[in-house]
Amino acid sequence: MKKKYKILPIKHQDTKGWILKKHYAKRMPSISYAFGLYAEDSLVGVCTYGKPASNALCEGVCGKINRNLVYELNRLCVNEGLRKNTLSYFVSQTFKMLPLPLILISYADTSQNHHGYIYQATNWFYTGLSAKRTERYDPNNPNKHSKTVTERMSYKNLSVRNRPQKHRYIMFLGSRRMRKSLFGQLKYKTYPYPKGDNKRYNVDYKPITQMVLFK
Repeated sequence: MKKKYKILPIKHQDTKGWILKKHYAKRMPSISYAFGLYAEDSLVGVCTYGKPASNALCEGVCGKINRNLVYELNRLCVNEGLRKNTLSYFVSQTFKMLPLPLILISYADTSQNHHGYIYQATNWFYTGLSAKRTERYDPNNPNKHSKTVTERMSYKNLSVRNRPQKHRYIMFLGSRRMRKSLFGQLKYKTYPYPKGDNKRYNVDYKPITQMVLFK
C-alpha cells in the first residue's frame, strides 16, 4: 500500500473541488488540517479535520477540561476504483500527521444510509445516534448549514425540517496512558457497531490534481 499511495498535507484550496462537487454535503466545513491521497502523482482523495461548530459538543465528549482537544473528521472523499482497504489506510495514516493528543469525532449520516464502516475498520468507538432535533433551512439552498442561514436570514424566510440522525464515532489519539485517561472521561456510552447496506451517492465528478512538487 505504501508503494502505491502517498499521503501529504494539502492546502485548504486544494480540497474545494472535492468537497463542493464530489462530497454529498456540497458545502465547505471548518478546516484545520487537510490531507491528500496521491497515486502516481495525482490527487485521488482528501481527508479534512476541523473544530466542530458547537462548543457544547466539544465539552460534551470528555468534559470542559478537554474541549480544546476535540476535532472533527468532517470530510472524507476518494475516487472510485482504488485498491481494497485504501480508505482505511488513508485515514489511519492521517492520524500520524496530526498533533497529539487529540479527541476526534465523526459522523455517518443515516439519511445517506451510511453506517460508518470506515470508522469501524479503523477502530473508533461507536457512541450511538445523535439526538433527534429540528433545524431551520433555506428552501432555495437546502444544503447550506442551518447555523449559517439562521445567522444571515430572517426566520420568516426559513423552513423547518427534522435533522437526520447520525451515527457518532469517537477516536482518541496520543500515548497509551493518554488514550486510557480520555476514554475514562468519555461522557457517552459505547455500543456495538451498527450494520446494514450502505447507499452509494453520485460520484461522477472526478477531480484530477497534480501533486505539489517540493524543492
